[in-house]
Amino acid sequence: MPGPFEAVYAASKAFIHSFTEGLRNELKDTGITVTALMPGPTDTNFFHRAGMDDTKVGANKKDDPALVAKQDFEALMADKDDAIAGSLKTKIQGTVSKILPDTVNAEQHRQLTEPGSANK
Repeated sequence: MPGPFEAVYAASKAFIHSFTEGLRNELKDTGITVTALMPGPTDTNFFHRAGMDDTKVGANKKDDPALVAKQDFEALMADKDDAIAGSLKTKIQGTVSKILPDTVNAEQHRQLTEPGSANK
């Protein structure tokens, strides 16, 4: 999805998803499993290192990294095309974002990543 205030990061994630799908198709008859792993906000140092402590996403509760890793590993072992891992909330948001227009996704993302949004 478009990622205001982290546009390069969001674009790189879009590239990785497209790249993964391309590889999956190329390798479909080789026995090699390729799965696009798409975790939501996960409780790591990412947001602090990215200078996002004052954003809603940086300040809000995030998914447990052990849960995300477990769900992603299970998706990989099940040869899924992709996996939105994390809490039910993350899975719903990720699924809904696939059908919403990019303009709506960009605005929703902005609400989470705009500097100072944690205090709004």
